[in-house]
Amino acid sequence: MKLRHVFYLASIATISLTSCQEKMDGSQSGETSSLPAGKKFLDPANIDTTINPADDFYSYANGAWLKTTPIPASETRWGSFNLLEDFNKKALKGLLEEAAAKKGAAKGSPEQMVGDCFASGMDTVAIEKAGIRAIQSELNKINAITDTKSLLDEIAREATMDMNPLFSFGVGPDDKEVTKNVCSLFQGGLGLPDRDYYLKPDPREAGIREKYVPHIATMLTLSGEATADANKHAATIMAMETAMAKASMDRVTMRDPYKTYNKFSVAALNAKTPGIDWKNMLTHMMISNQDTILVATPDFFVALSGMLKSTPIDDWKTYLKWHLVSSMAGYMSHNFDQEHFNFYGKVMRGQQEQKPRWKRVLQVVDGSVGDQLGKMYTDKYFTADAKKRMLELVNNLEAAYENRINNLDWMSDSTKSKAKDKLHAFIKKIGYPDKWKDYAGLEITRDSYAKNIMASSVFEYKFMISKLGKPVDKTEWGMTPPTVNAYYNPAFNEIVFPAGILQYPFFEKNSDDAVIYGAIGGVIGHEMTHGFDDQGCQYAADGNLKNWWSKEDKNRFDAKTNMVKDQYDGYTILDNKHVNGALTLGENLADLGGVTIAYDAFKKTKQGQSNDKIDNLTPDQRFFMSWAQVWRANIRDEEAATRLVTDPHSPGIHRCNGPLSNFTPFYTAFNVKEGNKMYKPEAQRAKVW
Repeated sequence: MKLRHVFYLASIATISLTSCQEKMDGSQSGETSSLPAGKKFLDPANIDTTINPADDFYSYANGAWLKTTPIPASETRWGSFNLLEDFNKKALKGLLEEAAAKKGAAKGSPEQMVGDCFASGMDTVAIEKAGIRAIQSELNKINAITDTKSLLDEIAREATMDMNPLFSFGVGPDDKEVTKNVCSLFQGGLGLPDRDYYLKPDPREAGIREKYVPHIATMLTLSGEATADANKHAATIMAMETAMAKASMDRVTMRDPYKTYNKFSVAALNAKTPGIDWKNMLTHMMISNQDTILVATPDFFVALSGMLKSTPIDDWKTYLKWHLVSSMAGYMSHNFDQEHFNFYGKVMRGQQEQKPRWKRVLQVVDGSVGDQLGKMYTDKYFTADAKKRMLELVNNLEAAYENRINNLDWMSDSTKSKAKDKLHAFIKKIGYPDKWKDYAGLEITRDSYAKNIMASSVFEYKFMISKLGKPVDKTEWGMTPPTVNAYYNPAFNEIVFPAGILQYPFFEKNSDDAVIYGAIGGVIGHEMTHGFDDQGCQYAADGNLKNWWSKEDKNRFDAKTNMVKDQYDGYTILDNKHVNGALTLGENLADLGGVTIAYDAFKKTKQGQSNDKIDNLTPDQRFFMSWAQVWRANIRDEEAATRLVTDPHSPGIHRCNGPLSNFTPFYTAFNVKEGNKMYKPEAQRAKVW
């Protein structure tokens, strides 16, 4: 149910993550995770020596691990990110259970809110007893709709609960005036992950469509509809969503920040979308004194306006009922929860069984009262020493990046100067934020899981709209500390590294520099490069969307990035399914920059300048082995196919091999020569930053 619009955050990975937050005062004590017993950061046993590293370095470095590491039945992929996420969840589980056992904790305290929220989610007896009654009051409001005005009023009301059945709404920095918060509208309304699932004739997408309609009918039947009515309504819903899909902007186009920057006055938007009174909508969304709205996808709202006129009210009521039931299914009785999983887990992603209930409830707790949970997590699992070491690495990579910019042969001095200004203006956030969220006014009880979900959604919505009329707060984070991820945010011009990723296998204080720079160094370089990828390069040092390039330099940059696009367009997985080089361009550029900058920084260390071997591997070889380890993962075919459509990141094998095939030091380290599969002639090697 909870839907957050995050204004273009370019992250290292797309993965379902647990997150929390905490203040870092530099004086905390605590413990950090260390290598699991019996593990080495780089284990030679993971290598597949039957593969020539010059032909397929990913499979050489990880082949034995990939062959001997099954995907757990409850997962759709299993790799380095998942291993660390699993460690963090187990650590959080202990904190949750301890808090839940403390009945009578002070109201509003972290222990009370976290403990009661977790307890309500684990109380399956109460959840089963409630059944559909858990959301009956919301269904009653939908049933009370009588005309277009009451329909729009209900849609607006649901937006205040973060349900957003037809479109997504957010409040955040105006891309061209980043010191100001503004209302933004985005396309939505689909039950499948992307417009392509409704429109592409490919057998996989067609098969998904065929199974989606019966899933809708089953959910409506569970809600109390007769079978015949449910089947009829499912077909109607599919037709409505298909119409919305046809009006939706594709993901590649949405990567262009200028095409999604469309500012309207309320009056102008009313004129463009007849039948929708946006002033009235905003009023019902608890927003006043706002005459300006950013609309990412205007054509979608024009089409929506037409649909509101042509679609019968009863069909809209059925549509809203379906989206309410679907969004809340995971928080209701087993029959709803299981049917929701059967389609979105098994059919869509190939997941064999549900994650343990405690893991699913943990994610809900994190989404509802994440900062409260974060206070517990970071006190125990993150230290000032880890932050200090990470800041040193970030600064070392910044120096390496500046050196790279200075030595570029394709960029003029004036543009180089502006690029360095932007680099040095990076806000660096490590571990967790300096300011905690105040949850005053949020009621969390043990009585009702669904009630807690809806209450926290309303609270988060009110928190979001409270930003209107206030200066943008750059202390906010888009991820919370235990998240196994990192990101770059162009509006803040910031790079953010949560505490969650600063652990094995990405960061281990007792490991040598080669593996540190190859793993977390690559992550740092990746996020820095997002500030200069095909999207990030369009934002200036102050965070505003504006050009800072000379025409000639931008043309040369575009020619270089097109080489990367073409390279990844040629990669395939599964049954010759191609990677979308345009969709993944930003992440591919960040991967290429990440390994390049991390390597340059590593070569300035004592170990980087030596040739001392460990496990018969040179420092350079260990650096590249560590890079490969970051991307290793086994993945189910269904999940891999879904990610080709929805994920801006390339498959793991290409994230590893793609950048290295362009990087001459890798050729030297592993004796890559003409005739090897990873070899590319010098002129064909993409070199950007």
